[in-house]
Amino acid sequence: MCSRPHRRRAPAFSRSAPEGCRPAWRICGDGLAWLRGTTEAAGCRVLSIHDGDTLRATCNGHETVKVRLYCMDASELAQRPWGTASRDHLRRITPREVSLRIRDTDRYGRKVAEVLDPATSNALNRAMVAAGQAAVYRRYCCAYRSYRQAEASARTSGLGIWRTQGEHQRPWDYRSH
Repeated sequence: MCSRPHRRRAPAFSRSAPEGCRPAWRICGDGLAWLRGTTEAAGCRVLSIHDGDTLRATCNGHETVKVRLYCMDASELAQRPWGTASRDHLRRITPREVSLRIRDTDRYGRKVAEVLDPATSNALNRAMVAAGQAAVYRRYCCAYRSYRQAEASARTSGLGIWRTQGEHQRPWDYRSH
């Protein structure tokens, strides 16, 4: 299934492309489309939530994984009060059992994944963005228009981090200091 609309000109493959955005191309329908391999992990029990974009879970009853939520970046805990509000929101919306759609492994060994509520199949990542508790991490979010739309809606409504201007809206800039 094609996950990205037809492109007139395919971008050149680059080894410098962000970790989660290296392309895998194939002919799909009437044109080239972006395809990302994913791995599903069902039946993961959430052990802890460290901050607004990182959690630990035990999957398949034995493998403990550290998960970085794909496509979003939450304020750092030191960016008070936004970092703690983001973490607390993720704790509230995360069920005890989740499914993971693993997209990649980052340089710290964390699984980069969409975290899904098995009861609704909704991605908690997108819910965090829609609630204004995280920004879309454009550098690593390759193909998800719905995330960008959720962020635009949260911005317009002044939710969470979009209530006031500041570096808390760009955690990647904060970390670079």
